Amino acid sequence: MKLLDVVATIEDVPTANLLKGQVGTIVEELSDEVVLVEFADMNGVAYAIAPLAIGKLMELRYTPAMVA
Repeated sequence: MKLLDVVATIEDVPTANLLKGQVGTIVEELSDEVVLVEFADMNGVAYAIAPLAIGKLMELRYTPAMVA
């Protein structure tokens, strides 16, 4: 995962008041294993920003996967 990737939580994150499946954008890479993710509503208003382990996120894709 990299800067500006769109991701979703794969489990609840109670410390940040986030539920499984909430969608955010990676805004900073804090380490090889942790990124800062901003969560915003449909109007673009941020409601949470949290450092999360990459293992607790799923990258969302908007293009079809290439079949080998």
